[in-house]
Amino acid sequence: MMSELKPRKPLMAALMSFILPGFGQIYNGEANRGLLIFIGFTLCSIPLVVMIALYLPAALTLPMLALTILLSVGLWLYGIIDAWKKARKLSEYTLKSWQTSGAYLLIFLSAMIFILPGMTQYIRHNLVESFKIPSASMEPSVMTGDVLFANKRYNCPQCPDAIERGDIGIFVYPNNRTQYYIKRIIALPGDRVEINQQQVFVNGRPLSRGVPEQQEGKVIVSEQLGKAEYQVQWYTSDTEDMIELIVPSGQVFVMGDNRSKTRDSREFGPVPMRDVVGKAQQIWYSKGEEGVRWDRLGMLFE
Repeated sequence: MMSELKPRKPLMAALMSFILPGFGQIYNGEANRGLLIFIGFTLCSIPLVVMIALYLPAALTLPMLALTILLSVGLWLYGIIDAWKKARKLSEYTLKSWQTSGAYLLIFLSAMIFILPGMTQYIRHNLVESFKIPSASMEPSVMTGDVLFANKRYNCPQCPDAIERGDIGIFVYPNNRTQYYIKRIIALPGDRVEINQQQVFVNGRPLSRGVPEQQEGKVIVSEQLGKAEYQVQWYTSDTEDMIELIVPSGQVFVMGDNRSKTRDSREFGPVPMRDVVGKAQQIWYSKGEEGVRWDRLGMLFE
C-alpha cells in the first residue's frame, strides 16, 4: 500500500521557521538541518553574549554584541528563506514516520518551554544577567537609564570573585525581597564604619582623596576603596547624623554613590552577604532624557 503524498506548503514552512529557527526544516523532513540551525541560533543569541559580557575587553564588547545580533538575525532569516525554498521543491512528498502533529507539538513545546527558558534561567542565575538602572542613587558612577551586565560568578563557593570593598554589588533589598538594589560595598564583616557629616571612614581611614569640588549645590568627592577609585556626591544643604558601627559577621555595609539621594545601609542596616547576587561589570547600553549616551557604552566598572 502506497503512502499518501503530503506536499509541503512553503508558507507553512516559512511560518514555522519564523516562530522557531529550524522548525520549518523539520516540517520539510530535514531534522538534522533543522537541529543545526536551532543550535546555531541558540548559541549566538545566548551563550555567545555571555562570553562577550564576561571575558572580552571593553573596546570589543559593543562591536561583538552587534556582530552577535547580526549573526542571530542572519541565521533566523536564513532558516525562514531556506525552509520556504525547500518546501517549494517538495510538491510530491511522503511523510516520514515521525512527522506527526504530536511530534511537531512536542518539539515546539520542548524548545519553547524547557530548552530556551532553561538555558536562559541557568545563565541569569549562575553566569551573567542584565539590569536596567531605574534611579539616581549611584550617580555619578551609575546613571539612571544605564543597562549593565552583572557578573553572577561572584560571591559563591566555586566562584572566582569574592566580595571586596569598593565593588558595585547587586543584592536583594532587605525590606522587599522581590526587588534588587545596586550599591557600593563599603565595608566587610568586622570592619568599623564611621560617618561624620560628609566624611566616611573605614577602620579609621578616610575614603575621600583630594579636595572636594563644589558644583551647583553639590559637593563632588573622590574616594578610593580597595582597588576602586570613584566619585561620590553630597548635597551641600544636607547634614549627616554621625554613625559608628562594627559590621556584623556575614554582612556587608553598602552605600549609594549619590550619598544624599539613596536608601542604603544607613537606613536599612548591613546586608547579609548571602543576598549579594552579582557585581556590576559593564554598561552595554545607556539612554537618558537627552538620548543615547554614546560615551558610556562599553564602560567597565573597576
